[in-house]
Amino acid sequence: MIKRRDVIALLGGAATWPLAARAQGDVPVLGYLSSPETNRKFTEAFRKGLNEAGFREGRNVNIEYRWAEEGRYETLPTMAVELVNRRVSVIFASPIPAALAAKAATATIPIVFAVGSDPVETGLVTSLNRPGGNATGAAFLSVELVSKRLELLRDLAPKIASVGLLVNPHNPNAAPQTKEMEEATKTLGVRLDTLEASVESDFDTVFRTLRQRNEALVISADPFFFSHSSQLVGLAVQYAIPTMYYAREFVSAGGLISYASNLEDSFRRAATYVARILKGEKAADLPVIQPTKFELVLNLKTAKALGLTVSPTLLARADELIE
Repeated sequence: MIKRRDVIALLGGAATWPLAARAQGDVPVLGYLSSPETNRKFTEAFRKGLNEAGFREGRNVNIEYRWAEEGRYETLPTMAVELVNRRVSVIFASPIPAALAAKAATATIPIVFAVGSDPVETGLVTSLNRPGGNATGAAFLSVELVSKRLELLRDLAPKIASVGLLVNPHNPNAAPQTKEMEEATKTLGVRLDTLEASVESDFDTVFRTLRQRNEALVISADPFFFSHSSQLVGLAVQYAIPTMYYAREFVSAGGLISYASNLEDSFRRAATYVARILKGEKAADLPVIQPTKFELVLNLKTAKALGLTVSPTLLARADELIE
């Protein structure tokens, strides 16, 4: 007969049992930590990746979603702790504020991320080939593309002598993107103004300032900006500001030009890592996924409205032309 104190000791020790042992016979639960500003089709791309790897939501995997509303990234740490306390099997986190919140909340639960910042520089992994800890995922290198975006914008509008960079000061990637832009503008001899927006009401002020001081704009990678893509595109057209974007969806909405990796593909491929971890592999052994192709998308109608002539070289270089 088991004594009462032995039962208590046994139950207390259950908290230290390996996660896989506790999950045997149960449907695994995946934590999804993100921002609702992340386009719905990115989440669908993530689900597609899970499906391709044999996991269907509601059938053999359950997903608990936690969303930081309207770019309120300060709520992410609390949500990450909630998922840890829920003892989810894996946490998927995107963008970088979500990934950092998850990393701070647990050193044991596997984390799979999809981020635009350098995961080594931000401390998510120790190296791209051998992540080492409990995190891995997909990096779509948005920060590293800042200087290339400016170069392409200058090719399209060669007369610009000053440019604005729009950043969200609450996003950790604002600083590295600003640094990259500072170096790029020095190389090209272009004056730079860094402009900040963290709530929707900031946009009108930003564009009024732009009209007075700058001839072009680069919008940094941030889900909050993505959620207001139509508004930002509309303001850029209204104020006749040639603008470079970090995702093709802006150009589809009427924006001028974008240069980026395929974000949907990054989310889909990150989901395959979630599946591999659920099947028993370790995050530490899965190299960070990097994009193999970057797409240049041009909106010819918008270029014409802005009085810009697209050179034959740029036309030939474009992966997609929207007319």
